[in-house]
Amino acid sequence: MDKKKRNITIIVLAIILAVDVGLMFLVTTGAKHETIRQAMKDAVLHNSNKISLFGIIEVNPALISAYIVTAVILILAIVIRVFFFPKFTMVPGKVQLLVEEWVGVFRNLATGNSPHRNKILGGYIFAAGTYIFLGTLFELLGVQAITSEGHSITLGAPLADINAAIAMGCLSYLFIMSGGIAGNKVKGVFLTLKEFSLPISMSFRLFGALLSGLLVTELVYYYINLSFVLPVIVGVLFTLMHALIQAYVLTMLTSVYYGEVSEVSEKKPKKKKGKNSDSSEENVEVQVQA
Repeated sequence: MDKKKRNITIIVLAIILAVDVGLMFLVTTGAKHETIRQAMKDAVLHNSNKISLFGIIEVNPALISAYIVTAVILILAIVIRVFFFPKFTMVPGKVQLLVEEWVGVFRNLATGNSPHRNKILGGYIFAAGTYIFLGTLFELLGVQAITSEGHSITLGAPLADINAAIAMGCLSYLFIMSGGIAGNKVKGVFLTLKEFSLPISMSFRLFGALLSGLLVTELVYYYINLSFVLPVIVGVLFTLMHALIQAYVLTMLTSVYYGEVSEVSEKKPKKKKGKNSDSSEENVEVQVQA
């Protein structure tokens, strides 16, 4: 049985590799409508290659990617809840085991870093981690779109856009602040504001990591002598690595800082001045005279 599974896995990987190589052959033999310099600049600034959204407004391709990824996650959640969740048993099957392991990763992060207040934290980092992971893997699908200028482009990861990365960083920061308010009221706001550089570091860590993979892959794709087999290895490795690392890093930082600011600080007991203190002082004076 193990040998059969191994053979099936090898066949599936071979098919995926063949399809990727075929798609890249078709793409690289077509005419390029922009230079490598323009491609690199647009990957960062998104000044060109915009897509018309329902003919109303031109938007960055990352926004279309974000809509698609969000729709996929919601549909997947509904399918699991309606068709698989009622069939969960004490002895888990393959789907149940996969779901439980994925949920368990974020539950352990939440309980380990915030043992006193972790229910809502587990839900948030599960949603954020799943979005980052699947959103990063989305660029492996090679979904094509037509720009407003009539050119065909491949939709990238949603968080490869600086606006999306900043939104994710600020949202995580506000969630951390909500934990501080729930645990320490007004004091929790000041505890969170001390880490004023946190949303900046979260945003640019996400954007920089995903953009570096995009630029390296774009550079490899662009040159004909490198664009047949190497992009498969580079693209898959960079994408998988960034998907795992960035999902873990952001959820870990969020859970750590949330645990710190939401922990209820204990008030130090005040020393009472009265007869007890006066009698203790008299006892000390008597001992000194003796």
